[in-house]
Amino acid sequence: MARTGLVITLLCAICHPCLSQEQRSRQFDADQALGLPLGLPADELHLPTDNPITSAKVELGRLLFFDVRLSFDDSVSCASCHAPQFAFTDGRKTSSGINDQEGGRSAPTAINRAFSAAQFWDGRASSLEEQAKGPLTNEIEMGMPDHRFVEDKIAGIRGYRERFKEVFGRNVHIDDIARAIASFERTILSGNSPRDQYVAGDKGALSESAARGLEIFEDKARCTQCHLAPLFTDEKYHNLGIDWDTDMVDLGRYRVTGRADDIGAFKTPTLREISHTGPYMHDGSLKTLEDTVKFYNDGGVQNPFLDVEMRRPTRGLEEMLQAFEDVSEKAVVPETELAKLDLSDQEQVDLVNFLKALGGQGWQHIEAPTSFPE
Repeated sequence: MARTGLVITLLCAICHPCLSQEQRSRQFDADQALGLPLGLPADELHLPTDNPITSAKVELGRLLFFDVRLSFDDSVSCASCHAPQFAFTDGRKTSSGINDQEGGRSAPTAINRAFSAAQFWDGRASSLEEQAKGPLTNEIEMGMPDHRFVEDKIAGIRGYRERFKEVFGRNVHIDDIARAIASFERTILSGNSPRDQYVAGDKGALSESAARGLEIFEDKARCTQCHLAPLFTDEKYHNLGIDWDTDMVDLGRYRVTGRADDIGAFKTPTLREISHTGPYMHDGSLKTLEDTVKFYNDGGVQNPFLDVEMRRPTRGLEEMLQAFEDVSEKAVVPETELAKLDLSDQEQVDLVNFLKALGGQGWQHIEAPTSFPE
């Protein structure tokens, strides 16, 4: 095992003394299987007990991930929206599927999804396995009529039949298709960034501007209210006001939960590799990191459901929590002046430079297969 992985595992034991020896062993095994780079926490991995990672399963998942035959008309694959050259996004405002149909949301990166349970911008999938199934039968994305059709199509390829027998010991099944794809996706990692090296003691890893940006990130800009290290996401859902100044508002998490306080809320994305995963936000409406920092500096877009964290500077936390207490009955939060960050031009430059320092290692070696099962 790499020394970094051993250090991370030992740190987990020190920082989480309440964990059982069995739990620590699972963390050690997970780190060994995935080869976690510096800065990624083994104790926060989501590894289902019914889907242990093996090299054969990961390779099967890689084949499926890049294979256009998982779509109805053999035109798109998982990698069409999560391409290595775009840090496992697609570089588009919103993604497209079969017949060039346009979806309504931007493709989030597949990087570091091993550390998240809920998937998609609205969290409608409870695991990577469930997420892997979703696009297959989505009429806009991969367009398969149903999961049985997917099974039959893949089972009709002798090379896949043989691989599924070897890996799972049974015929092709939709759950195993999902397990294989999810196992591959868990190997798409990013760590050992200049920020990680800086925090680990290498004070030369960040430029002077990026080091100032780190201070701004953690203090004046309040980014850590939602983008918590080391994964730079709180795995929660927030309404920032994106698209509330248009006539096409996406209700977001509300469509999953039906809760009024989830209206217009979307999952906090990881900031790792953020300089490679634009455009930004769920609708891809912000083209650059500079645009995104300016959006936050201006306080978001006013709406009755604007997140408590966006309003906090102009109203106390207790005041905001009280205002939201009866939100399930839709007590509309009074509109107040937007809570601007008041970052200077130089502070915005420094913050952007820090965000760029969140690009790391662990995914760049992944490439599409040169051939597929026949």
